[in-house]
Amino acid sequence: MHIIGRDSEDEGPVCRFGCYRARDGSDGAAVGLDVNRPHAAVVVGKRGSGKSHTLGVVAEGLTRASGVAPVVLDPMGVFGGLEAPPIAGTVHDSPSVRADALPPSAWPDLLGLDPTAPAGSLVWRLAADEDSLSAMRGAVEAADAASEVRRAAANHLALADSWDVFSPDGLDPGSLCGSAPDVLDLSGMDATPANAVARVVARGLYDARVAGSVSRIPWLLLDEAHAFAGGLAEPALQTLLTRGRAPGVGVVLATQRPSALPEVAVSQADLRVVHRLTAGPDVSAMAAADPTYFDESLRARLPRERGCALVVDDTTEAVHDVRVRPRETPDGGATPRAVPEHDRSETVE
Repeated sequence: MHIIGRDSEDEGPVCRFGCYRARDGSDGAAVGLDVNRPHAAVVVGKRGSGKSHTLGVVAEGLTRASGVAPVVLDPMGVFGGLEAPPIAGTVHDSPSVRADALPPSAWPDLLGLDPTAPAGSLVWRLAADEDSLSAMRGAVEAADAASEVRRAAANHLALADSWDVFSPDGLDPGSLCGSAPDVLDLSGMDATPANAVARVVARGLYDARVAGSVSRIPWLLLDEAHAFAGGLAEPALQTLLTRGRAPGVGVVLATQRPSALPEVAVSQADLRVVHRLTAGPDVSAMAAADPTYFDESLRARLPRERGCALVVDDTTEAVHDVRVRPRETPDGGATPRAVPEHDRSETVE
């Protein structure tokens, strides 16, 4: 098996990924991904090209590798199949987090307030002084501020409370670092509370490794990553992309819109898994990161078949044509069909 992302002298756990794709379309030698060390990766492709399938394959492979901990942020609710044998992961429906897990400076942004304006400044102070959302709401009336400022802050904090995403018993990111995947189902949340959870989890995994409180190397897998670009979660995701390697946190961002990702996501990724792309801005976003060792243009090498991908490996400075293997667990990202696969021969004339 050839191991993508690994120096020749290195050893350790491997994620079974698929096989090489020969020029005639046939399957070649087996291919794996290195997971002995943390990597920053992006998985891109147009809708239906197989990017969510690939993310599920990576989650399954991480589960079978020793010393790592897969954590999946699932904005579309398509990774519930990872609960099934033989993977037996855990799905957390509509997870909550602690309010004080967000830095006080993030609260005005979370609520759409100007941090330099009176209401935003008050919310910032409340978040710094209190350890829960209910305590913040309770402290508004006694705050040293004009009545209209207190009222505005109270209304915005009530909005945050309506999301049901902040709880004193919210999950601890460090508790997610087991061998089987933890899937955080964010599909029932709006974009803002989903970003809050993503930020707390991403930063929490990083801080846990810096503090040495978890022994496994966490891998954060985020689908529909473009929905978090420019949002509250982006600073924590950028931390993983730029600094996660040192303490030991891997990150994989999957998206159908690579042009919407921050530039650092593509430039810092040492593994780029590129499925079928057709939109001009998205092709250009990936082509802009073409490495000097790539002897052809990305545009000329883009795969056309679903489930096939071009993998750009900066560790070994190589480019690979691969076919991603089938899932071991149910693939919730598969597109529903009016006529199931096995019934296609019975379609009406």
